Amino acid sequence: MARRGDTIELAVLGLLHEGPMHGYELRKRLNLMLGWGRVLSYGSLYPTLKKMLRRNLIEETAPTMTPVSRRPRIVYEVTDAGTAEFERLMSEVGPAAWEDDTFGVRFAFFGRTDMEIRLRVLEGRRSRLQERLDRVQSQLSMTEKEVDRYSAELQRHGVESAEREVQWLSELISAERERSLREESQASTGDDTDPGASGAAHSSASSSRASQSSTQGHDRG
Repeated sequence: MARRGDTIELAVLGLLHEGPMHGYELRKRLNLMLGWGRVLSYGSLYPTLKKMLRRNLIEETAPTMTPVSRRPRIVYEVTDAGTAEFERLMSEVGPAAWEDDTFGVRFAFFGRTDMEIRLRVLEGRRSRLQERLDRVQSQLSMTEKEVDRYSAELQRHGVESAEREVQWLSELISAERERSLREESQASTGDDTDPGASGAAHSSASSSRASQSSTQGHDRG
């Protein structure tokens, strides 16, 4: 199981790839990424940043002055070692990649991941959810007789949420596979013709035919 600190490290590295940020901006972006149900405090963020500084994954740059507080804000940026660590973490495929605490962060940076890795993470997440869903559904009919209606409603809500995510994951997986097939088809046919060049050639050919028709018309005249 991935530790919360490891998930925050991955998120920080990914965000700093967009550009240097200070702690306040990092916290704001992390809270958006982690979701409304998990608010990240400065007490969790700054120990993680200090740990990453010691490991040379990030570095501090010259502090900037803010017009409101006039207090200098330390700005963080990713190092070469941090870039390598981010790529290593994003290439890992295993149970930790599709756990509840980690999957959202991994998914947020899917644009920097190979298609094969994206598919394996998506399929792993769907499989994990489907196993959980099957288990809960098999127990739901038995527990409904033993719990009050509010507990039963909460269980049903969990089942419906899992079903929606499974469907969403299935759609993502289908889209990734279709894209992969298109790319393979284009590679096998060597269809790398530049549409602009093709259009220019067509226009040139049309102009040539028009010129020939005009010349023939003058000759007949």
